[in-house]
Amino acid sequence: MSKKALITGITGQDGSYLAEFLLNKNYSVFGIVRRSSSFNTGRIDHLIESYPLDKFDFYRGDVNDANSLIEIVKRIEPDEIYHLAAQSHVKVSFEIPVFTFDTVATGTLTLLEAVRSLGLRCKIYFAGSSEMFGSSPPPQNEDTPFKPRSPYAAGKVAAYQLCDIYREAYAIWIACGILFNHESPRRGETFVTRKITRAVARIQLGIQDRLYLGNLNARRDWGYAPDYVEAMWLMLQQHEPDHYVVATGETHSVREFAEAVFRYAGFDLVWEGEGLTEKGVDARTGKPLIEVHSSYFRPLETESLLGNAAKARKRLGWEPKTGFEELVKIMVDADMKRERMLLEGTKVFDEVWRTHI
Repeated sequence: MSKKALITGITGQDGSYLAEFLLNKNYSVFGIVRRSSSFNTGRIDHLIESYPLDKFDFYRGDVNDANSLIEIVKRIEPDEIYHLAAQSHVKVSFEIPVFTFDTVATGTLTLLEAVRSLGLRCKIYFAGSSEMFGSSPPPQNEDTPFKPRSPYAAGKVAAYQLCDIYREAYAIWIACGILFNHESPRRGETFVTRKITRAVARIQLGIQDRLYLGNLNARRDWGYAPDYVEAMWLMLQQHEPDHYVVATGETHSVREFAEAVFRYAGFDLVWEGEGLTEKGVDARTGKPLIEVHSSYFRPLETESLLGNAAKARKRLGWEPKTGFEELVKIMVDADMKRERMLLEGTKVFDEVWRTHI
């Protein structure tokens, strides 16, 4: 019989890629979707249409609603649970800190209590975050101290510690993936990488004039999301649960990411000014393409995140397959295709979302 997996946060970037990955492994996959007054299943609609209900289905629920969570877990009796649900936008976590912390930390506790109270013997994956390292100097690995610098990161640290407590107190099988930034064409449009790739497509098509960014010097370890969901699965195939950093071991600034994106799209980007007056200008036309705006800075900045994934390489046999330049190409090509289709009034989802977007 095929294994059954339950994914919280299945409508997000990682949830949709993970669902595809597990279905290709012959799992039966079930997800939890928050009730919304608008359609919010765009990233998984192609799966809903392609698989019978006994292979892929979702339930309306919320990780902060104990009753619905217990009922869903009890009904499915999954072999593996992948806990991905969170309010994961770091800047937004400063604007709605209570909701963010509650979703990230209390939501995790609610899930752990559901599994404990039902006496379910399953494996759990908890999605940690490189943001937990915060101000700890790079490179960061599993032994690096957590020094969170946002409500989101603090919530993840609390959830991480709760997982440790439930593993030791109740012998619940819980592995934690401390994933560094991983991007794709399915990334939300307010996240900086996707904001940049979508903007360059719209600028090239004459839909948008320029792009506004915040801290250009922040450095991140950027990988490709489909590579990272494989690491999640590998963690749950181990005999014993453990914590693993998942990263490329390569860091780039927001400035460098923007340069790579605009270069691939055919622009010759040069920088003028400094600080809040700095601009990225098209060298051929003198037209400003990027400007810095104070509203996009965080109250506390995490300057540099760089992961050392030696443990994942050695124990899981995991390696990132997609390099930085290839990631840029994939994201720009996808946004160019999407924006052209939107401009032409073509139905986007059937043709684009079914591929790697």
